[in-house]
Amino acid sequence: MTINVNEIADTLIEAKRTRTPVDTLIGSGGQGDTPLDALRVAQEVVRRREREGDRQVGFKLGNIAKAMQDKFGVDEPDYGPLLASQFYPENLRIPGDEFIAPFVELEPAFVLKTDLGGPNVTPFEVVSATDYVLPAIEIIDSRVRDWNIGILDTIADGGSVGGVITGAKPRKLSEVDLADTHGEIRYDGEVVARGNTSAIYGNPVSAIAWLCRRVAEYGIAFRAGDFILPGSCLAAERLEPGTKVTGTFVGWGDVGFEYAAK
Repeated sequence: MTINVNEIADTLIEAKRTRTPVDTLIGSGGQGDTPLDALRVAQEVVRRREREGDRQVGFKLGNIAKAMQDKFGVDEPDYGPLLASQFYPENLRIPGDEFIAPFVELEPAFVLKTDLGGPNVTPFEVVSATDYVLPAIEIIDSRVRDWNIGILDTIADGGSVGGVITGAKPRKLSEVDLADTHGEIRYDGEVVARGNTSAIYGNPVSAIAWLCRRVAEYGIAFRAGDFILPGSCLAAERLEPGTKVTGTFVGWGDVGFEYAAK
């Protein structure tokens, strides 16, 4: 392994603190470098955050939809831990200098009522383990300049998570059709992106099962109460300061926030 976990964790924390991107992080890595090595960087960042009082509350899956892979030139899904400090209140203002180069995604978030994990998790087990789902906006943000990333970069960077905003309209899985729910994002009332939850690995339930099986290779399993993002139903849209953002799942509800002018 050529990835220096502590050094790269230092770099990511400083880039986040100063809102200053780095030109390179890992790139294609060295011979033998793996996603597990990159994930250890994200876990080290979490460990340091928790030491300062933060808390891991869940996990995310990203780039599961082809539209997202095409958008960012990454040909496989990424993933990473979610921290309590990354959650922002719905319908309130986020400072316009909070992120480096943010994009907005729309996702159905899953909250678990039982533990879930292992190398053979099936979609029906995801259904059984889910307490409820919520409409959610994920703000993705790379600490690498111009989003010039490979899969090792984004995994080390926690799946390039910036922030999460959730709606307050929980639904049981039996109350929504996540195999076919239309979603859209509006900036200042104008539609800028459209998609369907079927783009999330056919059904977000299946995406969660995929994530469980993938991270089980690293000894990771999810716990009751965890908040899990399965990936975006549409291509992420660049976010500029001075924008009112609304995400809508048709027949379910809205979630939104204001990204203030600098």
